[in-house]
Amino acid sequence: MEKYQKIEKLGEVYKAQNKETGAVVALKRIRLDNEEEGVPCTAIREISLLKELKHPNIVKLYDVIHTEKKLTLVFEYLDSDLKKYLDSDISVNTIQLLMHQLLEGIAYCHEHRVLHRDLKPQNLLINKKMELKLADFGLARAVGIPVRGYSHEVVCCIMAEMATGRPLFPGISIRDQLLKIFQTLGTPNEIIWPRISEIPDYKPDFPIYPAVDLATIVPKLQGDGVVLIKRMLEYAPEKRISADMALTSK
Repeated sequence: MEKYQKIEKLGEVYKAQNKETGAVVALKRIRLDNEEEGVPCTAIREISLLKELKHPNIVKLYDVIHTEKKLTLVFEYLDSDLKKYLDSDISVNTIQLLMHQLLEGIAYCHEHRVLHRDLKPQNLLINKKMELKLADFGLARAVGIPVRGYSHEVVCCIMAEMATGRPLFPGISIRDQLLKIFQTLGTPNEIIWPRISEIPDYKPDFPIYPAVDLATIVPKLQGDGVVLIKRMLEYAPEKRISADMALTSK
């Protein structure tokens, strides 16, 4: 750690400078309070995956410094994150630029059989050149064969949030979240989503809502943008557009 000079604390990380090279980096410190538990599993996942994933739209992990009391991950430094941009009015051109980079990063992860599972504005870092990079892989999973069961409490919807400045489905509980989705996309049934009744936790007593025209929710986006959001929000996974396909869609 002697070669890094801390500059300032930014949330959960420190902005620092490498004394030897002059490079500005981000230091993420993880305290190891309980020796019996060792290194947290989230840190192990993040380190192992980022050592394998090398892409312009994925944050770079430069170094890992392990001492008795803490683990320090040394990342490339980016000036901001998407969450901060949502406080301003983002232009359509900027949305297109950022979404293209987001899809590039996701497509690369999926090509290498990695699910990020925690995509949200705070975990999408942006520098002054408007380069976007996926960060925080603590909840990510490498998908094996056969596919194991994974927790389902991990969702995201970012494109619409960039267009409106607010979450598309702002639920405050699991049921409220589902109702917010149904009120927008329509309550799913066997026609919209074949075999939905076979899904664990499915309940047939949900209120029946018709689908809302998404163009009225994201009026900033042009026709192609609305079509893309619709294809990303298909209920049935086999109908939902992949990140790779979205990059080539018109």
